[in-house]
Amino acid sequence: MFQLTCPGRQCVKNDTLSGLTVALALVPEAIAFAFVAGVEPLVGLYAAFMMGIITSIIGGRPGMISGATGAMAVVMVSLVAQHGVEYLFAAVLLAGLIQILSGVLRLGKFIRMVPHPVMLGFVNGLAIVIFLAQLQQFQVADADGNLVWMSGEPLLIMLGLVVLTMAIIHFLPKLTSALPASLVAIVSVTLLVFYLDLDARTVQGVLADMSGNPQATIAGGLPEFHIPMVPFSFETLYIILPYAVILAAVGLIESLLTLSLIDELTESRGRGNKECIGQGVANTVNGLFGGMGGCAMIGQSMININSGGRGRLSGISAALFLLTFILVGSSLIEMIPVAALVGVMFIVVLGTFEWASFRLLGKIPLADTFVGILVAVVTVLTDLAIAVIVGVIVSALVFAWEHAKHIYAKTYVDKYGIKHYEISGPLFFGSVQTFADLFNPKDDPDEVMVDFANARVYDHSGLEAIDALAERYTRAEKRLHIKHLSQECQNLLVKAGDLVEVNMLEDPRYHVADDRLA
Repeated sequence: MFQLTCPGRQCVKNDTLSGLTVALALVPEAIAFAFVAGVEPLVGLYAAFMMGIITSIIGGRPGMISGATGAMAVVMVSLVAQHGVEYLFAAVLLAGLIQILSGVLRLGKFIRMVPHPVMLGFVNGLAIVIFLAQLQQFQVADADGNLVWMSGEPLLIMLGLVVLTMAIIHFLPKLTSALPASLVAIVSVTLLVFYLDLDARTVQGVLADMSGNPQATIAGGLPEFHIPMVPFSFETLYIILPYAVILAAVGLIESLLTLSLIDELTESRGRGNKECIGQGVANTVNGLFGGMGGCAMIGQSMININSGGRGRLSGISAALFLLTFILVGSSLIEMIPVAALVGVMFIVVLGTFEWASFRLLGKIPLADTFVGILVAVVTVLTDLAIAVIVGVIVSALVFAWEHAKHIYAKTYVDKYGIKHYEISGPLFFGSVQTFADLFNPKDDPDEVMVDFANARVYDHSGLEAIDALAERYTRAEKRLHIKHLSQECQNLLVKAGDLVEVNMLEDPRYHVADDRLA
């Protein structure tokens, strides 16, 4: 059942006010990501509005905020530069369809395969990325239009306002929780700058620096229906398909990991497959209404959660407030000092970073520590999706390496002179060498019995290892008996097929990952 917010006026107020806070923080980020992608600011703002409202209504995680993101913007930039913005709209539309298909096929469950060290590295790396992204707000355009670092009085004013914003957000909840601290901080610092006439950089200044136009504004109309103006041909598909697949993958990985983090913070559970569909529908609409697409935003989601937003109303109100800014409130939003928004994001950084991970150093396996640090570093140097993929691969290899050591054999010779090998542990690609080293055909007696009752064969490599073992004993002119293999293993063995003893009552039943089964 669709539930807009939790029961009670307090929930409605919290969701609405936290949505306003999020909308204020969305404006400069959407503008910045639009310029990263090489498109107009309104393309980024429209994306933030459409992503926000659609995923809030039909997505699987109430309280999570979606919009234009840097992770997807860096994928778009080369497509826009080479082929133009219309091809971007087509790629975003196709990416949305891929994401919908992922949800229909229930692929969202695979996010559970992300190990905890990877999640720690993801969160810590993300906090560093958010922090570094705010540093660009300490740059201004010089007379030649080049960005240079602030210095002197402007820098002191900027730092002072950032500290004031952070202080309000930190201490106000100790006095009252009637209003979101982030919203109070933004409004207070804006009024302070306005009435004291401080020389502080504003949202309009950011827009002017990035566009090179002093009169640049975020004002605009409603998004208009617009079919991407590209040739409907295989050549177009050849161009946009690689970008669409990457955009879909990056968007889903970042969204589902953010969903998992919000689940942990709120002690509730979102629906991953439904979120895949929500993200897909939002991106499809973006492609048809002139938006750059996007995915879940960890920073804004954290602002929303910290401000008391829990229901779908918080995301809906954030999107509607953002649209209001575009339609009628651009002049007011452009007055907000950037320092106030930077202060809000610095608080997000402090809340996002897992400081407890420092206490885990030396207390958890070295491999887990390495994976966490690796994911954080790759997140900072490349993007979140690549970092998570790298982390999962490395974790899987570490897991395989460790379990490769767990295969062993108990041996004895019975009264008939037959040597018995009772194998225990997993037989797969990582353990085949250890398995082979357990046997010594040259010194073994003429009759050998290998018992797999306490072992499991997991893949094609394991089957090949058994066949290779049979061949070794055949070359040594000795008789090998194999028992307690699953029927599936028996069917797939080639060289050892005649050596397998069939026992319908005792042989186990399990499946093996092998292409021949397809």
